[in-house]
Amino acid sequence: MARIFITGSSDGLGAKVAQRLIKNGHSVVLHGRNAQRAKDATEACPGAVTAVTGDLSSIAETKGVAEQINKLGQFDCVIHNAGLYRGPFRKTSEGIPALAAVNTMAPYILTALITKPKRLVFLSSGLHFSGSTNMDDVLWLQRGESQYNEHAAYNASKLHNVLFAKAFARRWPDVTTSSLDPGWMPTKMGGESASGDFEDSIASYVMLAEGEEAAAKRSGSYFTPGKKEDIPHKIADDVYAQDQLLQICAEVSGVKLA
Repeated sequence: MARIFITGSSDGLGAKVAQRLIKNGHSVVLHGRNAQRAKDATEACPGAVTAVTGDLSSIAETKGVAEQINKLGQFDCVIHNAGLYRGPFRKTSEGIPALAAVNTMAPYILTALITKPKRLVFLSSGLHFSGSTNMDDVLWLQRGESQYNEHAAYNASKLHNVLFAKAFARRWPDVTTSSLDPGWMPTKMGGESASGDFEDSIASYVMLAEGEEAAAKRSGSYFTPGKKEDIPHKIADDVYAQDQLLQICAEVSGVKLA
């Protein structure tokens, strides 16, 4: 039995994956951005251990999520599933668009603060291939709301998650780290016209969460639905880009890597 924490697991793929992992006999901790969403998560996933709460668009609340998780003990796997899909700038108290805060900053902060698990999974997307490779203003702090583009912001954030997976695979050889494109699924985020098969997506999540198959043991790998390993954007292996992203997140969040 593995102990697994999944962010953004009150509905959608996060909830479906949690349900499958619970069915497989694993100990699963859920997450919702507030008390109501945490309640939704536990109702959707009977058998879960508990649900932690915290708005991942807030640096302070994200740190609070890490504190709640650490009080529960060490986990075998942390799945950074939470994400926002486009939408307006929605500036946070730190002046960051909510999308960048949830999709880029939160995975960094949680990874840095949660006691090291055996496995880390960062959620990406096939759209990461269109993400900007410029690491100078990844959080839109210089460009601001007037220059904000929701499509560019989302695509870049998904590239950041591939970079995170590669960076932590390099820095933490004792942790198996992967990135995953869950596919275009008919969820609230993906929309009713999405053509993906939930079973293919869930299979990839579960493989990486359990970490028993040979493919899941290759740290730094990028996967797509159906447990297929693929090659991500070539910048993913650029150590300078990886370290730039980590440095920016550390400076803005005030959270340094051990």
